[in-house]
Amino acid sequence: MGNREDLLGGAKRCLYDKGYSRTTARDIAAAAGVSLAAIGYHYGTKEALLNEALVEAMQEWGDDLGRVLAEPADFETTWGKVIDSFARARPLWAIQFELIAHMERTPELRESFVEAGRQARLGLAELFGSDSERMGAVVQTLLGGLAAQWLVDPDGTPTPAELLEGLRALVGSTRGASS
Repeated sequence: MGNREDLLGGAKRCLYDKGYSRTTARDIAAAAGVSLAAIGYHYGTKEALLNEALVEAMQEWGDDLGRVLAEPADFETTWGKVIDSFARARPLWAIQFELIAHMERTPELRESFVEAGRQARLGLAELFGSDSERMGAVVQTLLGGLAAQWLVDPDGTPTPAELLEGLRALVGSTRGASS
């Protein structure tokens, strides 16, 4: 591996260990075993490196989820596996919610999230057997809400059975309300 790849790996380790805001350029350089100047040379800024590391880490989570969901299963089994995946990627979900507050002041962060979100919607749609970005957006919305709830109160997060029951009730209560 070269310095660029070492930096990306070091940045991912720092994201897991310290989060986004608490990670310094020195932390990344030390984790990567390269000079501090290498960050500027390869990525321009620490933030650009961390953004790329976060996108790659979330892609890895998506790949892991894809492997877990490779076997066809019913709704409850599938969403049980999704919820279980939150524990394996807790720091990544916490970082994403942490960064939402920074988007207003950091346009490049927003741009990075917009593109990553679009890619995530396409990937989620595919994981759930669709090629529709709209379906991916629905799954992303459900996933993000569950992740937020799980981060705050894991024991209070709906079980897959409760989630299915709630969705059915919600859809049933709105039938005929719109045309």
